[in-house]
Amino acid sequence: MLEDIEEILIDGKAIQTRVKELGEEISRRYENKDLLLVCILKGGIMFMADLSRCITIPCEFDFMAVTSYGEATESSGVVRILKDLDKSIQNRHVLIIEDVVDTGLTLKYLVKNLENRRPASLKVCSLLNKKAHRKADVKIDFVGFDIPDKFVIGYGLDYAGKYRNLPFISVLKPKIYTTC
Repeated sequence: MLEDIEEILIDGKAIQTRVKELGEEISRRYENKDLLLVCILKGGIMFMADLSRCITIPCEFDFMAVTSYGEATESSGVVRILKDLDKSIQNRHVLIIEDVVDTGLTLKYLVKNLENRRPASLKVCSLLNKKAHRKADVKIDFVGFDIPDKFVIGYGLDYAGKYRNLPFISVLKPKIYTTC
């Protein structure tokens, strides 16, 4: 698996340090509020698991699964909800937990969809922000790292379902995804 990696962009220690800082910031921002973390599956699961352990206030979890990539390396722009929330978010303070915001198309769709459910507030926390590829105007309230326009894997992010278990963020060698 390591032979498929072009470079390590963010090592595990840097990720854990930044996740702790985000957890502290979120805890301050949402103190005395009814916080619901909404993890966007599958990519956001590692980030949310670690982040939630760094949040020092009570919170609940829910999950959504969406797709706009399939097995491609770029978003198709067509978003499908594969798994919707189990709980109502009406009058709740909702924090969307994303792995990476790339084009912004999926996030724009999600925010609009969830705003229609009348939460008390709706914010976004993304581990990675890839501004260079942005096609939709979206606001990210909590950002872990700004990254260059490269296809990244690891720490929950995948290519064709693989590499999610890497403990760092790395760049996949282009030959791996251009030959498929």
